[in-house]
Amino acid sequence: MFNDINPANWDIDWNLFLYDAAISALVMLVSVILAYIAYRIVFSVVNRITHMSDNDIDDLLIDRIRAPIKWSFIAIGVTIAAQADEQLGLLWEPFAQFLRPALLGWIAYNVVRAFTAGFEARMEVHQDPVAMRSRKTRIAVLSRVATIAIIVITIGLMLFSIPSVQSIGTTMLASAGLAALAIGAAAQPALKSLISGLQIAMTEPMRLGDLVKVDGEVGRVEQMKMSFVTVRTWDERVIIVPTSRFLDESFENWSRSNEQLTGPVMLHLDPATQIAPIRAEFERFVDAHELFDGRNRAMLMTEAYPESIEMRLSMSANTIAELFALRCATREHMLDWLRENMPDALIRHRLEVPGGHPKAGEAAAP
Repeated sequence: MFNDINPANWDIDWNLFLYDAAISALVMLVSVILAYIAYRIVFSVVNRITHMSDNDIDDLLIDRIRAPIKWSFIAIGVTIAAQADEQLGLLWEPFAQFLRPALLGWIAYNVVRAFTAGFEARMEVHQDPVAMRSRKTRIAVLSRVATIAIIVITIGLMLFSIPSVQSIGTTMLASAGLAALAIGAAAQPALKSLISGLQIAMTEPMRLGDLVKVDGEVGRVEQMKMSFVTVRTWDERVIIVPTSRFLDESFENWSRSNEQLTGPVMLHLDPATQIAPIRAEFERFVDAHELFDGRNRAMLMTEAYPESIEMRLSMSANTIAELFALRCATREHMLDWLRENMPDALIRHRLEVPGGHPKAGEAAAP
């Protein structure tokens, strides 16, 4: 009965354990080396095939998945060795249950990143800026959705490899209906933002790079996340707008189809002003300006008040930035021209006192 606790038996068992551990380590080392050699051979062949192609996406894909594929080869090699060595299998299998879904998720994540980078690189040479912004918006939103799905699925597979988590999940299946209602109610804002992001990507009321006006501010759409959109204004401020607001409320998109716009310059003049000379000078200046695209040019009297008249000088340009510069140049030129050639057209507020003020005359008397 007490023969098993003989110290001599301890020495024999310990030596056997060390021997088995050394064999398992040697088997694992050989499997890792063979797996790495197989990885190098496979990727050398794949690299030759991709270099023969003119498409850049396959090169990006190979570069992105190189690291996860290398570790996947090693994991496969160790798994095969663990099936032949029982001691190695006892140590490797619990760890492999976490490693397999992690490697699959890593590969899927890098595949999405590779295709995203490849499509964005191909868009840089596209001639139509509107179509380029449209494709860029779809790629950005859909890649984020795919990334979130990959992360959630990977974490779920890793957690379900734990026996206790599996038993908890099986027990909760009985109340799955109530749990679904509770989760749906709690996650309603997140689900609404997710659906809004997908709807914006599909219907495209706005795109990355579009010039929009929201909350009285004008700026470029800089980022489109699943829950919010960032709009950068001309003075480098960033406006954070919830994604759902662009579907629930109205906003202005100044570059929806193209960036060709018509913009006004307002002049408030004296009612007695002659309009024809001003119109002639305005048309001469705009027609000669390099930023004018020749589409729209007009000068109209939009309002007439007892003390002033309102003139709207409209002009067009190929881009929004060029239109802004053209409007500023026209406004500055017309005011300079009026001061030099028709100063009476500019409104002045004067106080006329018939016969002078009595106290002013008394003060002037010696």
